[in-house]
Amino acid sequence: MRRTRQQARETRDQILDAAERLFAEHGVSRTSLEDIAMRAGCTRGAIYGHFRNKSDLFVAMTNRVMLPMEMLVAATADTAEPDPLGRIRQLLVYFLSKAVVEPHSRRVFEVLFTKCENTKDMVLVTERQHDAARNGRMYLERGLRNAIARGQLPCDLDTGRASSVVHAFLGGVLRDWLLERDSIMLPRDAEFLTDVCIGLLSYSPSLRRAQGACG
Repeated sequence: MRRTRQQARETRDQILDAAERLFAEHGVSRTSLEDIAMRAGCTRGAIYGHFRNKSDLFVAMTNRVMLPMEMLVAATADTAEPDPLGRIRQLLVYFLSKAVVEPHSRRVFEVLFTKCENTKDMVLVTERQHDAARNGRMYLERGLRNAIARGQLPCDLDTGRASSVVHAFLGGVLRDWLLERDSIMLPRDAEFLTDVCIGLLSYSPSLRRAQGACG
């Protein structure tokens, strides 16, 4: 029984690996379950033994990369964190470095940003992406509030706008790097780019709330 479960996990991983590579090579809409089965060395029936459809498979593929990252984002919202701004900085550097260094992450980001067509059969995928974006901004905003409470950021920082800026910064850097690798030097410049973003939070007057908002 243990060996059977292990074999099932191995087959599932092989299917996800095959899908990840094919989506990156050809795009999501141009990749069929038959293509994935052939690359994985299994039958289409074996795929249905693990996933309901291509959208379900796609979400599972992205979860392998995104769920661990989302857990790190959630950790920034912990009020017991002694260095919330440092944790946010560490998180951004990790994102920008991991997207380049780790093959699974690089392919998944490439698919999400450049190979994921908005078709009707990908509604589940779109919803998953929207949920992840909303949750990411929510947790980042809580982390920024924690940083304010610990005196690491200005007390009049507009945390809603600031969390949107951080989210847009991260997505923009990754998308630009994926489209033109020579435009941004990752992972070399991950810390530099992150410090630019953190500097905006600390010093940009456009991210301040109304005068007298502190206190």
